Amino acid sequence: MSNSIADPGHGHSPAAWTAVIIMLVAIAIGTLFFVLDIPAVVWASAGLVVVGLLVGWIMKRAGYGAGGSKTVPKEH
Repeated sequence: MSNSIADPGHGHSPAAWTAVIIMLVAIAIGTLFFVLDIPAVVWASAGLVVVGLLVGWIMKRAGYGAGGSKTVPKEH
């Protein structure tokens, strides 16, 4: 068995971490306010999930994605 398995780099970038953290916070807020029955904040948190996706995409385009020009690959 060879040790030269190529790592696709999924989730090992500042863009991925930032997007996931924004979306996790949005989902936590949305869940809390869904239980508290405040629909305006639930919809706002749904919008924040979309913002998280956009931030991740913009950061990837700026070079902070997996294999981007502004990231340094790490040994595993």
